[in-house]
Amino acid sequence: MAIDRRQLIIEAATKSFSLFGYKATTMDQVAKIANVGKGTIYTFFKNKEELFDEIISSLINEMKLAADEATNSTPSFHEKVHRGLYKILEFRKKHQLTIKLFQEEKEMGTPAVIEVMTKLEDAIIKYLKDQILYAIEKGEIQDCDPELTAFIMLKLYISLIFDWEKQHRPLEKEEIASLFEQYIFKGLSKG
Repeated sequence: MAIDRRQLIIEAATKSFSLFGYKATTMDQVAKIANVGKGTIYTFFKNKEELFDEIISSLINEMKLAADEATNSTPSFHEKVHRGLYKILEFRKKHQLTIKLFQEEKEMGTPAVIEVMTKLEDAIIKYLKDQILYAIEKGEIQDCDPELTAFIMLKLYISLIFDWEKQHRPLEKEEIASLFEQYIFKGLSKG
C-alpha cells in the first residue's frame, strides 16, 4: 500500500507542476490531487524540492529510454545522433511538464526550475558525449572534445527545432537531419 501512495503522490505532483509550474505548486495542492493527507507526502518526501527532484530524475530516465529505443536498430553514428536527439527533443516538446518548466524558466527565472533545466540539459549532453566517445573508439568519427561536441550538437538541434520556427515555418525531420549532416558531419567547405 505504501508504494501505491508514493506513486499517487508522484503522479499528483507531476500533474500539479505541469498545470501550475514549480513556483505555484504547493504541497496542499499535491495532497488534494493525490487524495492523501499532507502529512502522508512528508512520510515519503522531505519537501517540495525532493519531490520535484524525484519527478525530474524519472523524466530524465524516460528521455534516455526513448532515445535508446530510437537508436537501437541504427548502425551509423550520424543516424544514431539524429534519431536520439530528435526523440529527446520531441519528448521534451510534447511532455506537458517540460513545456511548463521551459515556460517558467523563461518568464520567471525560478531558481529551482533553472537548476532542473540545467540538469536536463546536462543529462542530454552526457548521453551524447557517451555516443561520441563510442563513435571515436569505433573509428566512425575523428578525435574531438566529446563534451564540447555534444554541447554544439544539442544547441544546433535546439536552434533548428525550437528557435527557427519562432519566425519561420517548422522544419521537417528530414530537413533537420540534412542540415545536421551538412553542418556537423560534412562541413561547409567544398574540398
